[in-house]
Amino acid sequence: MRALVFDGRTSGYEGGMRLENRESPVAGPGEVLIAPELVGICGTDLHLLDGEYPLGRFPRIAGHEFSGRVLAIGPGVTRFAIGARVCVDPNIACGTCSMCREGAFNLCSNLVPVGVTIDGGFAEAVAVPEKIVHLLPQSLDAQAAALIEPLACVLHAFERAPTLQDASVLVYGAGSIGLLAIALARHQGAARIEVIEPSATRRAAALELGAEVAFAPGERENRRDVRFVIEASGHPAAVADALDRLAPRGVLIQMGVCAPEAQIVLTPFDLFDRELSLIGSQSLSGAYGRAIEVMTMLAPALQGLVSHVFALDEAREAFATARSEMARKVLIRCNPSP
Repeated sequence: MRALVFDGRTSGYEGGMRLENRESPVAGPGEVLIAPELVGICGTDLHLLDGEYPLGRFPRIAGHEFSGRVLAIGPGVTRFAIGARVCVDPNIACGTCSMCREGAFNLCSNLVPVGVTIDGGFAEAVAVPEKIVHLLPQSLDAQAAALIEPLACVLHAFERAPTLQDASVLVYGAGSIGLLAIALARHQGAARIEVIEPSATRRAAALELGAEVAFAPGERENRRDVRFVIEASGHPAAVADALDRLAPRGVLIQMGVCAPEAQIVLTPFDLFDRELSLIGSQSLSGAYGRAIEVMTMLAPALQGLVSHVFALDEAREAFATARSEMARKVLIRCNPSP
């Protein structure tokens, strides 16, 4: 099979990646062998490519936002047949540690993330445990299916907060996560949605997906009038600015990935005086199955989210585009449509 391999910038691959011919994996006991169709590029993949993601183990086939068709099933697999259309929750949790017992599978002490510590979907075949595989509804095409994993991340974040219904919402960052947050907030009945985003292309996308107003940084008046801020940019300055936008009893949902060493000034009196809530949210916990259901309703509204689709042998161009301001969501086609 062909596979896109990252070296973590340690082995001299040009640009940190190389398209290789490899032996196809086989479906072991309890595993499903899948031919990925469309695979999304996300921020984690960019950090892995740069060798900047602490959990990465190299060389590695990345890619964790994908669906495809079942090529083979291993001994003991009972829920899937060859040819079935499926999608994959990329987090393999142990199910027995204290966090798993609390239902916080994303915080599993023994977590194995597909495409990070084991090989993922940027290939013509990938083998994964049956327990993380889901049947894909017939109503969803491969493009919508590639968006289920990031939607699950947003859904998990929203489930950690009080309801957004009839609330004012301000989103920092209109990358794919921010855009999905806008669409989901609109779906859940937010009263007003605003976004702060430097890219004119992404501001336009935010308006298409349900935001009333899209500001460039520095354009919005500095008012403490927002009930919910969704920080999806990962920039410390944006986090600091977001805290200053919150109305009394406002909620900050931190989804953006800041550098581990980044710091901001936090005034404890503000937490006390305005009764603020600060909520962190990473990955998707157990939200993947619920995200499939939500995607069946949201898919028509998300048609404009994917801006580029590249072939597997165009991966360098795909990743360069994903870093650019002209991109919304970028996908790589690893196998042709059936």
